[in-house]
Amino acid sequence: MREAIFLRQNQERWQQYERPAAGPDELAARFVALTDDLAYAQTFYPDSPTTAYLNGLTGKVHQRLYANKPQGHGRIGRFWAVELPLVVARHHHTLAVTALLFLVFTLLGALSAAYDDSFVRVVLGDAYVNQTIENIRRGDPMAVYKQEGQTLMFLGITANNIYVALSIFVQGVTLGIGTFVQMFRTGIMLGSFQYFFHQYHVLQASVLTIWIHGTLEISAVIVAGAAGFVMARGLLFPGTYARGESFRQAARDGLKMAIGLVPIFVLAGFLEGFVTRHTEMPIAASLAIIGSSAAFIGWYFILYPRQLVRRLEQGAAA
Repeated sequence: MREAIFLRQNQERWQQYERPAAGPDELAARFVALTDDLAYAQTFYPDSPTTAYLNGLTGKVHQRLYANKPQGHGRIGRFWAVELPLVVARHHHTLAVTALLFLVFTLLGALSAAYDDSFVRVVLGDAYVNQTIENIRRGDPMAVYKQEGQTLMFLGITANNIYVALSIFVQGVTLGIGTFVQMFRTGIMLGSFQYFFHQYHVLQASVLTIWIHGTLEISAVIVAGAAGFVMARGLLFPGTYARGESFRQAARDGLKMAIGLVPIFVLAGFLEGFVTRHTEMPIAASLAIIGSSAAFIGWYFILYPRQLVRRLEQGAAA
């Protein structure tokens, strides 16, 4: 994009940012948008007055945000410590609705498996079901996690999970229909999968094993679904913005949420490849891993974003 076009498209918004924000949420949103604009300008117009102006304006907004809170330097650290949590906080309602939808889909999967003996085979496939039944008869229901080499399993699962999450997010562009369908399929599969183990009286063993990695993995899938719905909402409900601008902002927020899941999928893949296979580990160890994973998800995606917003409110009021 030529600099003149870039300036013409955004100058009015930047001038608005010069004026006081209505509240901490708006101030945080301005900061996130300006850092994106500044990064773009530094890439394509590194020595231009536009870049210098954006650098100064971003600095002013940064000072308003963090006047009472010292922060480390670095774009990557700022993304994980500030930008991503603020984006998540801005879309907590969408995240909550997505989690509720996924729970409903999971319960539907379990209910369908309970009322139709063939449902699990339709969803999971005959080969997997037959193999798992044989493993249960041998006294090792989770033997499927011990068959492949650890490193190859880790790399393959991680790559697949990242691809699935990005696919769930990207399909938000279909007005959310594609995201909804993928979340539905995943929830149905999870519900029928867990009911299958309940049916063969090994639910406890499956929970203590599968959720070692599944706590992070399923939580990340829900966040990816929320990212897709965020993008869809920006396209469907632009509010006071032009539809194109609303979609651009929503897509940027959703992309940040999706990219933010990469380390979580890496850790989940590591657990599945190297830890889940140890089905003989003490129950306390399994519960410790599952509990710490759940605690991290609850803290980083729910508690910490709210704490950060409260600190910004206190800083804006000071």
